[in-house]
Amino acid sequence: MLDSWAGLICAVVAVVISGLGKGGFAGLGGLAMPIMVLANPPVESAAVLLPILIVQDVVSVWAFRHSWDAGVLKVMLPGMTLGVSLGYIFSRLVSEKAVLFAVGLVSLAFGLQRLWAERGGRTVLPSGSPGWVGVIFGTFSGFVSHIAHAGAPPFQMWVLPRRLERDVLVGTTAIAFAYMNWIKVPAYAALGQFTHANLLHSAWLVPVALASTWAGVRVVRKIDAARFYRLIYWLMMLVGVKLVADGIG
Repeated sequence: MLDSWAGLICAVVAVVISGLGKGGFAGLGGLAMPIMVLANPPVESAAVLLPILIVQDVVSVWAFRHSWDAGVLKVMLPGMTLGVSLGYIFSRLVSEKAVLFAVGLVSLAFGLQRLWAERGGRTVLPSGSPGWVGVIFGTFSGFVSHIAHAGAPPFQMWVLPRRLERDVLVGTTAIAFAYMNWIKVPAYAALGQFTHANLLHSAWLVPVALASTWAGVRVVRKIDAARFYRLIYWLMMLVGVKLVADGIG
């Protein structure tokens, strides 16, 4: 792990991308794991990234601590808990590529649909499905997050149509994923993934993680809400394409 220049470069790029995602560009973090494993072992990559994600969560939650939606969290957190639990139970039985392919296709379709609905600057009224549907999406988010740190697309598919204010969306996302990353810790520990070497590699990357997250926070606050949502849809599609490619490869 990180025993070559290629491995180190991929790790740094992955952490920077994750930091920008945690800083407010929701969904961008879904590219971190695929980039990390370009030159690093998948299992070790996931274990190295988790402590870094937790550190980045502290920054993003603090930065947006006054802006979040309790209703969304009330619906999503129970589903995420169930999803992480199912991910732990079935992680040895399911095909990671199949999961990534399915998530990628749905993410791509969702991004295209939202961009079409809002084409030409059209104002789309907030919409929302019942809470039990949110629990299902939260479960899917937790499951995929445990498998491959790619839980953002299912979360966004239920939350984005609700058209939360920009900072409220970012703050709610930050709290939800901070919670989910913490509840993944016992599962990763039980699987023996927090080795001394992996934790040392995580520690080396913490300065990059903190700097990139603060950069994301500063940049996202300068973008107006309409452009922010369009950017998130494009990022979802980008992540979707990458996940589909990973699922096929």
